Amino acid sequence: MSITSPLFPDENCSPEQTACRRAPDGGKPELSAAQLADITFYIAHLAPPPRRDTEQPAVVRGNARFAEFGCAVCHRPTLQSGASRFRLLAGRSFAPYTDLLLHDMGHGLADGRPDHAASGSQWRTAPLWGIGVLAAINEQVGYLHDGRARNFEEAILWHGGEAAVAQRRYRAASADARAELLAFLQSL
Repeated sequence: MSITSPLFPDENCSPEQTACRRAPDGGKPELSAAQLADITFYIAHLAPPPRRDTEQPAVVRGNARFAEFGCAVCHRPTLQSGASRFRLLAGRSFAPYTDLLLHDMGHGLADGRPDHAASGSQWRTAPLWGIGVLAAINEQVGYLHDGRARNFEEAILWHGGEAAVAQRRYRAASADARAELLAFLQSL
């Protein structure tokens, strides 16, 4: 979604995105400074999705599998917020299950379209918080950057590049260990 504002007055359409360039817009800018401030405040104060079933034995074991397989290397369980103009948000520990960094995910996930400093095979680690409720709130769920994976297991199996070790560990694990990891992901 590209909405212009006083901060970003121009549409974010690349030369290749001809449909984006032809699309109607809501004026220049589409959001006023006051609307942008209201939206920023709202988004900054949204509560993170709550975890579910955290005491279930399979979920507890799945949490250990998450680290054991290497998922937590990029999908870091906790981060610390820095300074914030919103006092209550500064210096807080939170659990997005991401490192917010770019990683080469291999040829299987590459789209061949570099974007700024990212190559066509690099993707920002998607936050996993709330991933377990997607199927409950959406009729059709797709995982990964382009929705190609229909479930958690397919998403894991598409991991390559820097995540290939975690994918291989998942594939080599017992059916019970894989089910525990999937139960853990469902709890997020």
